[in-house]
Amino acid sequence: MTERTPSPARTRRPYRLLSRRSWPEARFLADVLRTETVGGGLLLLGAVIALIWANSPWRSAYAALGTWVPFPGGHGLHLDLDLNAWAADGLLAIFFFVVGLELKREFVAGDLRDPRRATLPVVAAMGGMVVPALCYVAVILTTGGAGLRGWAIPTATDIAFALAVLAVASSHLPQGLRAFLLTLAVVDDLFAIIIIAVFYTADFHPLPLLGALLPIAAFALLVQRRRTWWWALLPLAGLAWALVHASGVHATVAGVLLGFAVPVLPSRTGRPGLAERLEHRWRPISAGLAVPVFAFFAAGVSLVDVDLAGVLTDPLVLAVVAGLVLGKTVGVFGSTFLLARFTRAELDEEITWADLFGLALLAGIGFTVSLLIGELAFGAGSAADERVKAAVLLGSLIAAVLASVVLVRRNRVYRRISERESRDSDGDGVPDVYQEEAA
Repeated sequence: MTERTPSPARTRRPYRLLSRRSWPEARFLADVLRTETVGGGLLLLGAVIALIWANSPWRSAYAALGTWVPFPGGHGLHLDLDLNAWAADGLLAIFFFVVGLELKREFVAGDLRDPRRATLPVVAAMGGMVVPALCYVAVILTTGGAGLRGWAIPTATDIAFALAVLAVASSHLPQGLRAFLLTLAVVDDLFAIIIIAVFYTADFHPLPLLGALLPIAAFALLVQRRRTWWWALLPLAGLAWALVHASGVHATVAGVLLGFAVPVLPSRTGRPGLAERLEHRWRPISAGLAVPVFAFFAAGVSLVDVDLAGVLTDPLVLAVVAGLVLGKTVGVFGSTFLLARFTRAELDEEITWADLFGLALLAGIGFTVSLLIGELAFGAGSAADERVKAAVLLGSLIAAVLASVVLVRRNRVYRRISERESRDSDGDGVPDVYQEEAA
């Protein structure tokens, strides 16, 4: 009897999840992660200083600093904001501008342009958004607590904080896992932007928003023509920010729209795309200044004369912690597992499900955007906002500790993979593993 030849469909190799990126992508990723790791350290420093100051005998000075208005006469241009508002509305616009650049680059030239590669981070981010929100709502409803408006608080992942935890834990995650974590955070930020714009816009005024389209269009025209005149672009960006702020839409959305306007593809001369160059220029400002300063003003939770037992059993606190620690882990890990199950994809041969579980725990670190959504949901400085701050800090700390415990156990394996991924025997600047794959 003639033996039947297997069909191509049966002999096709299964698609590998969390595999290594190409060398150009890996090099760009390394630069991004290096900057974000340093920024994460500064973020932690800002948060620790705020916590210490807010609980010291000089806590009144900390509170007074946050409510100081540097431009009291700027009401017409919406500049009469206190420092707390400038940190949340102004500095975070820089953070979201970089997010906009990163999103466009990923969709045009990065992994998200490939439907197969985009599927995993998109599905994981959706799971990591829906399940935490459901956990939050379930806890609020079952405990009879108030605060359903804060359902989106545990849906965000703070990539800088997560990378700082990896640095402290000395974890040498393989490149595939780091790339997944970064792309997951990018898609996560996209969902956060949509949530903020749709669900947390109060007192909407359409005319200023329509007016903002003019400076945004002028900004887009200049950058599309590769005209990077700072004396023109910065005033246009500032005007767009002021008009979006006046419209009632959170002003950080202006940063995202401006980031989307920047071209990604390389120029005819072979120079990197403008989005990559601007991201390289503005990411250190975002990670090293904007986010740490926001953390300094947002994380100052005073525990003086506070009933800690009452805080830890508060329904709002329990809902946020459950969403970050349980919801994020189940959402990210569960959605990835189901994707692999139904598409018959397999994890990369060097990665195990335990590694992905540790990464899902790490995704429960929700700091910057979680604190921002808490302020938008309940009002900056309100009693509920103070409980949200305590909950985000507690939930992020628990997620960081649990993730470190899981990931450090495999650190010896990670270190061996990292050494192999960086080995360059011929000294040509390209690690051997990428040349072997190309061959």
